[in-house]
Order: sequence, then structure tokens, then C-alpha cells
Amino acid sequence: MSVWTAWLDVPAAERLEREQALEHLSESGFVVTSRELSRAGPWRIEIFGEGDRAVVAAAVGAGWRWEELPDRDWVAENQRSFQPFAVGPFWVHPSHAAEGQPSGTIGLRIDAGMAFGTGTHATTRGCLEMLATLAPAETASAVDVGCGSGILAIAMAKLWRRPVLGGDNDEQAVDVAKENAALNGVGELCTFVHAMGLDHPVVRARGPFDLIVANILAGPLLGLVDSFATAVGPGGRVVLSGLLVEQADEIVAAYRRKGFVPERHVDRETGGADWRTLVMRFDR
Repeated sequence: MSVWTAWLDVPAAERLEREQALEHLSESGFVVTSRELSRAGPWRIEIFGEGDRAVVAAAVGAGWRWEELPDRDWVAENQRSFQPFAVGPFWVHPSHAAEGQPSGTIGLRIDAGMAFGTGTHATTRGCLEMLATLAPAETASAVDVGCGSGILAIAMAKLWRRPVLGGDNDEQAVDVAKENAALNGVGELCTFVHAMGLDHPVVRARGPFDLIVANILAGPLLGLVDSFATAVGPGGRVVLSGLLVEQADEIVAAYRRKGFVPERHVDRETGGADWRTLVMRFDR
């Protein structure tokens, strides 16, 4: 059976959105990776697969370059390229590299090539850092909107040892998140549902929330501000990410109008682009 790769070079600012658009391929068994070609330049997004590539070609559209590959285990090679790393109190690692966890850290086992979110992107790192700054007494009820692989919900469950909700508009991502929670020993603490934003009866029944986490994109964050303001309790917080630094002022202004006050933020760089993670408190 033939093995092939396809690749597309995209500006750094488009990388996250492009990767999210390919989530369905990862969940269907294809390997999707990306790498920085230059610090301020483009990123190369690559897809590895085998067999008939016509279905994938039709799904990704024009502009991609294709190449037949030698008969090697490209999935295993991609997995080996994802190495463990520490961020805040967490140690993020794939299944094949579970040894060597630093003492006192919280392990998060997440494999590449599943749903979006292995922790390597600046937005996920920023969220993990900001979660560690929150007081456990102020996070009794938490929900992760757009959970992807479930990494942030899993991190909250392991950090605070309490139930956490997660939702995603992709049913396959929800299945992956459930599997990851079980692999991390918090399957009983994490509940994942197929939902658009907060629109799900299980989510509505758990509100109001002390904490809403949303690592998505600037556009959806603007569209969700009204529902977040309704769902969060007085003094509750939102952790918002998936936005470039230059988009932050617009996000902050929109959330201020609904009663949220910025408390702190962290900026992290990926692919020559600077990404911001915000923590805002509901003051109404």
C-alpha cells in the first residue's frame, strides 16, 4: 500500500486555524503535523497517510503538494518527534515517553495526531500557566469550551481533583477527550459533551460557573461573550486564548462591556506570532 505526504506552507498567523480545520483528518487516522520554517516566516503543515489519497485531496482543497514516500512507519516517527516538556506545574508527555517525569509535577499524557491540543502551541501553554495561578477555592465549577483533545479539562481535574465539564462542536473530539481523560486517570472527574459553546442541557444544569476556559479563536470568543456573561457567576472568571496579541484589545473591550475586568495575561510565541492568554473576572 502506498504511503504519501502532502504539505502546505501558511503564514504563522493562519497556522492555528488551518490546523483546527484538519482535526477531522487526525481523528480519521491520518497524521497531521506542523513545523516552523523560519522564526518570522511561514509554517509547513504536513499530512501523512497511506492508500488512496483522493478523499483527503478533495477535503483539503487546492494548493497542497504531494509526494509518495518510502515504506516506513511515519506515524511512529511523528510520535517520536513529540517530546515531553514542562509548563507551569504540568509535565506534558506522549504515551511513548512516560519516563523521567520531574518530581512534584502533574503529568498530562496526550498523544499527537488525535484531536487538537497537545500543549505545544503557545495558546495551550498559556492556558496551562494561567490555570495554575487560580485559587482552588475559586474554581469549584469549571467548564472548558472547545475542549479539543481535552487537555485543559484534564489539567483542571488533576490540578484541583474535582469534576470538570468540557464541550466541543466536533463529536469525534469529544470521544478523543473521553479517552484521554481515562488514560490520565480522571475519567470519572471529566464529563465531555457535544455542544456548540455552552448550548447543552448538561452544561446549563451545572451553571453558574466559577470558571470558563475557552482556547479557541478571536472570532468565536467575540460571539460567545453574551453567553459567557450569562453563565458565569459573580466574581467568576474566564480564561480566554487562541488570540493574537494584536487582537487582545478588541476582546478585552467586548468583555468589559459585559462586566468582565482584566486581571492578568501571558504572552507566548509560536511560529513567529505572539499569542495572548487572558484572565478576566466577572464584576457584576
